[in-house]
Amino acid sequence: MASKSAEHLYAGIDTHKDIHVVAVIDGLGRLIATAAFVTTLRGYDELYEWLAGKGQISVVGIEGTGSYGAGIAALLAERGVTVVEVNRPDRQLRRRHGKTDTVDAEAAARSALNGHASGLAKSHDGIVESIRLHRLTLTTLRKSRTALINTLRSVLITAPAAIRDELEPLTAAALFARCSRLRTESAPAADPGKAVKQTLRTLARHLLALDEELARLRAGLTVLAEAANPELMATRGVGVDSASALLVAVGDNPERMRSESAFASLCGASPIEASSGRTVRHRLNRGGDRQANSALWRIAMIRLNTDARTQDYARRRRTEGKTDREILRCLKRHIAREIYRLLTQPRPIIDVHDLRPTRLQLGLPMQAAADHLGVSLTTISRTERGIKPNHELAASYRAWLNSQPAVIAA
Repeated sequence: MASKSAEHLYAGIDTHKDIHVVAVIDGLGRLIATAAFVTTLRGYDELYEWLAGKGQISVVGIEGTGSYGAGIAALLAERGVTVVEVNRPDRQLRRRHGKTDTVDAEAAARSALNGHASGLAKSHDGIVESIRLHRLTLTTLRKSRTALINTLRSVLITAPAAIRDELEPLTAAALFARCSRLRTESAPAADPGKAVKQTLRTLARHLLALDEELARLRAGLTVLAEAANPELMATRGVGVDSASALLVAVGDNPERMRSESAFASLCGASPIEASSGRTVRHRLNRGGDRQANSALWRIAMIRLNTDARTQDYARRRRTEGKTDREILRCLKRHIAREIYRLLTQPRPIIDVHDLRPTRLQLGLPMQAAADHLGVSLTTISRTERGIKPNHELAASYRAWLNSQPAVIAA
């Protein structure tokens, strides 16, 4: 690694909605210049030209590359400038030196200089950006749906007894359908019962429309996730919610994750030392991307309930004295290692559409395949139809079919 000298320049950008403040320092940490630019295409060009006029910039540290700094980060990356993500300045440093946009920009430049900011910024120019936006919309609408349901049920609690007795026993789906058909024409305008029915009907109709929109969004998100990484979507325990969260966590440039331990740290699944005296242990990491951490948790819980190997692992670690929380932490760490490989070195998914025709041509019943592979008929059926096929199971199934003698018709 080349030593840093006064000839090496480093820049930091403090980003805001309307203006970006830039600071440039040399390799010895001396402040060279600062400037401010508006957040428009012309302003971005002026910022780049200003930086280029100062000399060769080694690294630019930007605070907020996923929000206000997304535009300038993308432009600098397109023009060959190395951009790293900078966390907000240390609070202790702020107490000593105060806070201004110029101070924050200089702090970002120093983070790029001393290596504290070393993670490459996400790119926002591929299919994962589309997944992020679909996921953002889906998550927001789900929250709106929950708020509508809570409001409807609270209105129902205080509704007149006749209305409450009719509607409360219904299931959620039946309740929404019934409320959407409530009629109020015969009641006087000032009747509270009419207002209750109108409120329930309006809320229910919004809920039904929202359910249709959520179904369309989820279907679109599934198509995008399968196109982005089909092997990830086919992995045991990984659904569209988990896959999309993990894809968004690494962005369109997963190669910025230099190791699987860095990915585990990003997901908050890396072990944190919690040893003291004679006690040697690790604890859960409560940092990192919480959506990605939640995805790892869901995968681990699904495998604990459905996967024999995971269940055997949990039993073995429990006999070693591990608590359920420690076992779950270990599982998430192992899953993070597996997911890292899927994200950075994805393999083309095995085509499974030839399995059923081959089995029928050999005259083999589905039960024979299930018995040989030690799985259920449902698993064989889903594998043959390409519904979340298991990579290893499909390969074993095909090898077994190829080893069977052909049936000769009498």
